[in-house]
Amino acid sequence: MGFIAFLILGLIAGAIAKAILPGRQGGGWIATLVLGVIGALLGGWIGGALFGADINEFFSIETWLVAIIGSLVVLVIYGFVTRKSGNRA
Repeated sequence: MGFIAFLILGLIAGAIAKAILPGRQGGGWIATLVLGVIGALLGGWIGGALFGADINEFFSIETWLVAIIGSLVVLVIYGFVTRKSGNRA
């Protein structure tokens, strides 16, 4: 898969992850792109290590599933890191 295809996959996977998780996530389309690309990398790495998944084909359902699941994981971690506590002294 080429670099541009990987960026498109990351952008779409990040947008789907933001749509799946409720709440107010900040960031625009650039943050979504970064989240999706990091999530696709994480999902591909975990999927390859645990299940032998291969993310070389753009139109493979396996590629999309690991990218979206990876983006969800990254989005949850991003939410914990950026969450503001209302009880600061």
